[in-house]
Amino acid sequence: MTSTVPAPVTRTADGSALQAVLLDMDGTLVDTEGFWWDVEVEVFARLGHTLDDSWRHVVVGGPMTRSAGFLIEATGADITLPELTVLLNEGFEERIGRALPLMPGATRLLAELSAHRIPTALVSASHRRIIDRVLTSLGPRHFALTVAGDEVPRTKPHPDPYLFAAAGLGADPARCAVVEDTATGVAAAEAAGCQVVAVPSVAPIPPAPGRTVVGSLEEVDLTFLRGLISFR
Repeated sequence: MTSTVPAPVTRTADGSALQAVLLDMDGTLVDTEGFWWDVEVEVFARLGHTLDDSWRHVVVGGPMTRSAGFLIEATGADITLPELTVLLNEGFEERIGRALPLMPGATRLLAELSAHRIPTALVSASHRRIIDRVLTSLGPRHFALTVAGDEVPRTKPHPDPYLFAAAGLGADPARCAVVEDTATGVAAAEAAGCQVVAVPSVAPIPPAPGRTVVGSLEEVDLTFLRGLISFR
């Protein structure tokens, strides 16, 4: 779950109040939200069911237990949740093995955070086996900590993953900037007390207090993230 974790920090070297950056994975750093839906459609087609496209907004961004459970109930498919989880993870791994496109701006942002030694965590609802595959493309060196959805008692939309990540980096959640692409992830980060940048991928996310909405990760850099955190 954890790689090298830096010592607790109270303020970065330049005096910024930003203590850490916590990044979602699917749809935020890698362009894979569509992959998950495609795999779900393919798996249920083999089971004899057609998924309604409107369900995509229900399952996006959430833990697999929630999204898979919803699809089983909605379709009445004769399959258990553990069986479906295996099929979905296998299908997704096969898909990213063919191609794993990064979101525009992801490579540049990760390099910038690393160059300035900003404590950074990857916080995903995906399972550990998926995160480890994706990390080979993102570069594990960019992350002091990674948190998978199957490694916390409650994953997104609960605050636990972000509280765990902040604690692991020795940071105050209120001084952490989170970048998320779905309402589920945004809800988790806000419940943890973090400042949130929403980069919507599938469904719109409205602005709100403590939340900044941008059109692309290309609009996000270290100066932008530092500006989200006020001195306390």
